[in-house]
Amino acid sequence: MTTPGPVTDPFDVMFVGWSFFRGKLLTAAMDLDVFSVLGEGPLGAEELCARTGLHPRGGRDFLDALAAIGLLVRADGRYGNSPGAQEHLLPDGPGFVGGFLRMTSELMGSDPESLPALLRGGAARNQTAGGEVPFTRIFHDPARLRQFLSAMDGFSGAVAGELAHAFDWSRYATFSDVGGARGNLAARLAAAHPGLTGTVLDRPAMEEHFDRLVAERGVEKQLRFVGADFFSADLPRADVVILGSVLHDWPMQQRATLLRKAYEAVNDGGAVIVYDTMLDDERREAEPLMLSLIMMLQSAQAAGFAPAECGAWMTEAGFTVERVLRLPALTTAVIGRKN
Repeated sequence: MTTPGPVTDPFDVMFVGWSFFRGKLLTAAMDLDVFSVLGEGPLGAEELCARTGLHPRGGRDFLDALAAIGLLVRADGRYGNSPGAQEHLLPDGPGFVGGFLRMTSELMGSDPESLPALLRGGAARNQTAGGEVPFTRIFHDPARLRQFLSAMDGFSGAVAGELAHAFDWSRYATFSDVGGARGNLAARLAAAHPGLTGTVLDRPAMEEHFDRLVAERGVEKQLRFVGADFFSADLPRADVVILGSVLHDWPMQQRATLLRKAYEAVNDGGAVIVYDTMLDDERREAEPLMLSLIMMLQSAQAAGFAPAECGAWMTEAGFTVERVLRLPALTTAVIGRKN
């Protein structure tokens, strides 16, 4: 990821303001089934326009714009899905994130006052006096919850593949994934390391989704589920405790509480792994900073944090920080040891 220099050209200034149009290109392509049509292979411009209903006036520029921003690949006059589009924008694919993108975009709102309201008053969009926000309602809507879990699988799957190999699991026998949703990351770790057994702790409503997923993956004998509130319940004891995309949801005091609970749960000589879409320590990378603001718009308490901050919380909890690991999907892991 590169950090751009200061903006000087007037059209560079304009294109910052017009950057929302990239999102419109993506949603239009999903609406027109461009990625689905190309799911079976590349097509020429004329055939692709005919099959998706694109008008000649805008169709060619539209397809070339999608290629220019990396969603399509153009070669020899034919268009195909980019690897990311093929993996994450086919509605029937296991890594599909398009539905989640639509849902979260809707929850953020298109009204121009939502971000200024956050910046002036600190409240998330449509936050009630009791702190409830629209995002929390997905847990009471089965269809949206399935959509959310499917999208989370896409992100955690990208993280899990790297984490399964970049961390030395041969030294450990057990792990617990705190806030592990329906167990996608846990299932991938278990499949990669048949000697591992693990526990996933999350809301009780996740259990039926967990049972279905581990059965489909054939790892049900290695994994179990605990339905509980991780603030009120003891965390499952294990050699390795994982806190993935959890800490950003909570204010500072509760982040410290969770890490202290993790320290109590980790067996002597074990480790804690915290992974999240962290800011860079110098606070210069635009994407993580924007993700932090997006989280704040959707949640009453969420905010991003940097690896150095996470390391300080770990040290305060009793861990020795050993490693910072960059993972896919704009994710960073901080690994600590319990001596």
